[in-house]
Amino acid sequence: SHILSFLTQGRNSVWIDCGVHAREWIGPAFCQWFVREVINSYQYDPGTTRLLNQLNFYIMPVFNVDGYRFSWTTDRFWRKTRSKNHKFHCRGVDANRNWKVKWCEEGASSHPCDDTYCGPFPESEPEVKAVAKFLRKHKKRIKAYISIHAYAQMLLYPYSYKYLSLLFPTQESAAQNAVTALYSAYGVRYRYGPASTTLYVSSGSSIDWAYRNGIPYTFAFELRDTGYYGFLLPESLIKPTCTETTKAVKAIASGLLKKCVTYRD
Repeated sequence: SHILSFLTQGRNSVWIDCGVHAREWIGPAFCQWFVREVINSYQYDPGTTRLLNQLNFYIMPVFNVDGYRFSWTTDRFWRKTRSKNHKFHCRGVDANRNWKVKWCEEGASSHPCDDTYCGPFPESEPEVKAVAKFLRKHKKRIKAYISIHAYAQMLLYPYSYKYLSLLFPTQESAAQNAVTALYSAYGVRYRYGPASTTLYVSSGSSIDWAYRNGIPYTFAFELRDTGYYGFLLPESLIKPTCTETTKAVKAIASGLLKKCVTYRD
């Protein structure tokens, strides 16, 4: 608690979570990579030094811990949490359909056996409830919410739940800068745009919830690749994927710093 109180005093903050969906292993790999990278380059890279001196970073390496473990031990393609359902033998809820925003509408399922099951009620999953509680508590300072998923090579922003683009260009401009930074590493192209039209419609998603709760920069990355390896991205591609994604996240954070004067209380 002392560390958290120190971190939150007066600084704008960035939240990053990985591993919402259990089978998307490149996510937790990236979160760990990012922490190592920024700590190691803090004293040597002026850009990183500036970011860490002026922003707090809250990083959750594995959002869906039980599901992630199950994907290692039992079912490599498991997606959901591992919560029990009293009426069905099926386990788990899609942690990215369980947020309290347009909950269980288009793009989510009400059947417990489906991969996109929305859960019995919003924030039914302890993982979602805990993160939502933390974000609500610190929402005055958290100015960016970034969720790392796979796969598709896309950078998405709200809204997920309807065919509607944001009415102001902040997210689009930030996404364009991030995708350009990512491309500069290895020439990998990412599409970007509102989640509903760029990927598909979904309801109860974390980026929509974060945006509706006042966090101005909200993004979901869909990391490599576009389907050749899919969820089974080989170990040899971890380093390049994490390297290019780090560039993109730093670009978002740098853009946030430039805008911070607008958001100060």
